[in-house]
Amino acid sequence: MDVFHVTDQNGNKIIDESVLKYIEQSLGNIHYGRTNLSNGLTALELTGTDRVGLLSEVFAVLADLQCDVVESKVWTHNGRIASLIYVKDSSSGSAIEDSQKINKIELRLRNVLKGDNDIRSAKISFSMAVMHTERRLHQLMFVDRDYERAPILKLTSDNASVTVQNWEGRGYSVVNVQCKDRTKLLFDIVCNLTDMEYVVFHATINTDGDRAYLEFYIRHKDGTPISSEPERQRVIQCLKAAVERRASEGVRLELCTEDRQGLLAEVVRTFRENGLNVTRAEISTIGNMAKNIFYVTDAIGNPADSKIIESVRQKIGLSNLEVKELPLINHQEAEREDQAVGMGGAVLLSIGSLVRRNLYHLGLIKSCS
Repeated sequence: MDVFHVTDQNGNKIIDESVLKYIEQSLGNIHYGRTNLSNGLTALELTGTDRVGLLSEVFAVLADLQCDVVESKVWTHNGRIASLIYVKDSSSGSAIEDSQKINKIELRLRNVLKGDNDIRSAKISFSMAVMHTERRLHQLMFVDRDYERAPILKLTSDNASVTVQNWEGRGYSVVNVQCKDRTKLLFDIVCNLTDMEYVVFHATINTDGDRAYLEFYIRHKDGTPISSEPERQRVIQCLKAAVERRASEGVRLELCTEDRQGLLAEVVRTFRENGLNVTRAEISTIGNMAKNIFYVTDAIGNPADSKIIESVRQKIGLSNLEVKELPLINHQEAEREDQAVGMGGAVLLSIGSLVRRNLYHLGLIKSCS
C-alpha cells in the first residue's frame, strides 16, 4: 500500500478534475511502460564528453542530413552528455529506415561526439522502440559511469547528502537522501535504485520548505542487504549522480515559435556564438509549433551575463525566446502534520514535488511487511 500526498509544481492543491483523472489512469496502466510519443519516429541515443558548442554541432549535422528533430532531451553531468533524440525524415515525414542514411548519420555524429580525445567513450545507437525518455537517460548515464567522474564545470551549488547503513536485525539496507527539493526528485532516485537492481520495501519521504528528506529500506532481488564497503560507496555515488543530473543550474530560456526546418540548429548555434553553454535541454514539437526549454550558463558553468542573454534574445526574437524563472515550490504549514509514518506493512509517502506524469513509474516500489 503506497499513499502519496502531492501538490502541483507551485505547491498548490490539485483541484483540476482532468489532472486527477489523468493520475488515476496513469497509475492504472502502470505496467504498460507508456510514452507520449507515437510510432513513426527514429530514436537516437548519444553519449560522450560534453563541451561548449557540442549540441550545436549535433543538431547542425541532423539538419544537414535532412532529419527533423521532433522531440529530444539532453542532460549533462560531470563532463558527460547523454541525449535521446527522436527524429523523422524531412522528405517523407516518417521514421528513417534507409540503412545507408542511418550509417551516414551514425558516422558523422560519431565524429562530432568523439572530437579529438573521446574515441572510446563516444556512443551512438538507433532504435525504433518506444521508451520513457528520462528513464532511458538515467540508464545511459549510469552505463557511461558518470558518477565516477569529477565535475568539469560548476553546475550546482547544492550537494546532496547520501548515507547508507545496514539494519542487521531486519536485513535491510537503509538509504537516506537529503537535498534541495525539486520536481521529479523521487522519480530520479527510484529509477536509479531499480537500475542498480535493488528493491524498495519501505520508504518515507518528507519535505520541509525547499528541503527534501528521503529514506528507503532496500534489499537485493535475492533478499540480501548491501554486503561490502565498495558496494555501499557505489550506491552513494550513484544516488548523488541521480540527484545532480537534473539539478544543473542556469538561466532557463523558453523558445516558442512556429517550427521550420533547421530552426533548432540555428538557435543552439546562436547560443554557441555568444559563449553560452547548454547544460540541459527539452525539445518538443506540438503541431506546427516548436516548444523548447534550454538551461544555459557561460562557458565555465557560471551564471550567464544578462546582457548576453538579451543580445541572444534580440537575435532569435524577443517574443520567441523568453527568460523564465524556475518555479518556487511552496509548502503549506498544514502539510507538515502529514509527515511520513510507516504502520505495519503500510507505507505513507508525503511528497511535496512530484510531477503527475511520472507517478506511474512508482510501481517499481514494493510495499510489504
